[in-house]
Amino acid sequence: MKRTDPKPIGDILKEFFERPYVARRIAMGSIPDYWREIVGEHIADLTHECRFENGILYIGISSGVARQEIFYRRDELMMRLNERAGHKIINTIIVR
Repeated sequence: MKRTDPKPIGDILKEFFERPYVARRIAMGSIPDYWREIVGEHIADLTHECRFENGILYIGISSGVARQEIFYRRDELMMRLNERAGHKIINTIIVR
């Protein structure tokens, strides 16, 4: 069988990963990496929980001082994480 319009597999994969649903799911899985990149190594090392569920990012931090700082910067962090992900996937951040 001969195809009239063959496509390279790389183009097919690129189209697949650019679909909005797929791109959002990939961004959701990358949130822990983005967290470390945005807050820095020290705060990331103090973070013992970084879980994303239904538009809510749950962050657990072992230091009270760091927890307070993250709590006050939630809106900025949410904006930067969404910007880095390329999609508005985080609606709120809960710091524990």
